[in-house]
Amino acid sequence: MISTLEKEITFRFLKARKKDGFLNVISIFSFIGISLGVAVLIIVMSVMNGFRTELINKIVGFNSHVTVKPYSNSIDETKINKNNKLKSISKNIIFSNSGEAIILKNKNTKGIVLRGYKQNDLSNLEVLTNEKFKGDLSLFDENLISIGSELSFSLNLEIGDELTLMSPSGVQTIIGSMPKQKTFIVNSIFNSGLAEFDNNIAFIELNVLEEFFGYDPNERNLEIYLKNPNNIESQKLIVKQVFDDEFVISWADMNSSLFSALKVERNVMFIILSLIIIVAAFNIISGLTILVKNKTRDIAILKSIGVLNKSIIKIFFLVGVIIGTSATIFGIFLGVTFSIYIENFRNFLSSVFNISLFPEEIYFLSKMPSEINPTSIILISVCSIIITILVSIFPAFKAARLDPIKSLKYE
Repeated sequence: MISTLEKEITFRFLKARKKDGFLNVISIFSFIGISLGVAVLIIVMSVMNGFRTELINKIVGFNSHVTVKPYSNSIDETKINKNNKLKSISKNIIFSNSGEAIILKNKNTKGIVLRGYKQNDLSNLEVLTNEKFKGDLSLFDENLISIGSELSFSLNLEIGDELTLMSPSGVQTIIGSMPKQKTFIVNSIFNSGLAEFDNNIAFIELNVLEEFFGYDPNERNLEIYLKNPNNIESQKLIVKQVFDDEFVISWADMNSSLFSALKVERNVMFIILSLIIIVAAFNIISGLTILVKNKTRDIAILKSIGVLNKSIIKIFFLVGVIIGTSATIFGIFLGVTFSIYIENFRNFLSSVFNISLFPEEIYFLSKMPSEINPTSIILISVCSIIITILVSIFPAFKAARLDPIKSLKYE
């Protein structure tokens, strides 16, 4: 417990005095350093969480959450209708197939991945129903194709233009096997927000795709879109139990290396930026050490009137902890405020300095993402306060070891 005397002396030592000018400067810089360190950590973590969430949303919005691929036999559709647990977690379940082809347009060639869906299933694809989609899916026959915005830009294609696709599956002629070619009309243009998808993937009708590549309809994949794609591992197990004879893969499996890299990057950034707090916290040691030196006479008088060593330790320990804790709280306020209004700050800086911060054409995001994670804030706060506590211990014990006789000898 902390006595009333210890509290009064602690707050008296915290008050600014003219003769303690240099000490006050160190205390101020300690406070500012810790506050900025905490704030920067929260801002960076919030932006990285925002990027991760945006990336997940775009990947999940473009790809199925769980894909079931048959090994030898076709997927048994009766399993879908009979399993109530599968129905409860899924939003849409549709069949699909895919293959690689080459686009021939104006003497240009480009490899592309074709995805095939039945016409009545196309409206279940988020990328073909968002606000950036251009075109009409109500008439999607065997001669129509939907391409990405980046592909339409690179090949100068608009809705209504024709393009030729060449399939690796050959057609037997009198002179041998010839690559199969088919002309399609651009029916629509989608925009997923990720250049890699928009530049390399196109959609055509499922039966047309299978005929174009010579696929067996029994080899179709099953795409499952979940109601809650974030809780993927537990729901993937449910799908595996239903389709125990097929290969089951989730969106997290297909992008595991990307999200592992993001996780490593976030952890490294946390460690690097934590050094700001550590450096600022060491200023507390300097400040408390100078405070002990300046208050040598006061400490000696306190000891001479019977104040115990443990009380002296508490007093100087509390001084350091109060500076660190108040700086941490102020840093949290700064960091959270900046994270909430980061887009406003970006627009303000862009207008003042006439520069483009976070250009949309590079990042494919209309605004700077930010997602405040309470767990991250608690972790940052706890780490900051623990560092403050640790650096306050040494000066506090040093103050308690002062000999009052030697201290008052030359006073």
